[in-house]
Amino acid sequence: MDASEAAFSEVMDPMRKVVASGTLDAVDWNAELIRGDVVDAVRRLKEQPGRGIALGGAKLPATLAAHGLIDDFTFLVHPVIAGCGPRLLDGLRDQIHLELVERRAFRSGAIVPRYRPVAQERASRELVARGLASGT
Repeated sequence: MDASEAAFSEVMDPMRKVVASGTLDAVDWNAELIRGDVVDAVRRLKEQPGRGIALGGAKLPATLAAHGLIDDFTFLVHPVIAGCGPRLLDGLRDQIHLELVERRAFRSGAIVPRYRPVAQERASRELVARGLASGT
């Protein structure tokens, strides 16, 4: 294990980890398993003290976004077009308007923008002000 892997493991090993799955029977790496109603489980997690929840996957983010459970969207964008694979937040039925709150760029060309959902009323006012939507 090199120095960067050791530093990563020092942070990750003691961190609480929760895995949401409809297929797994058990998890390791000091993680706990959520089965069943993931929306209710995440609501309960958000009520607990702590630094926040980081998540990933192909389906979970869309489910939680549809229920208003994501406070910030942070995307890691690499300068590569895969051409296949799951679509980001696939399955969302309603638009979620976002405002950019932070953007980091790396020499590799990768960027990490962080967005926060904008309240629907505010988003509608901003579109009207820009002449992109009707005020009625």
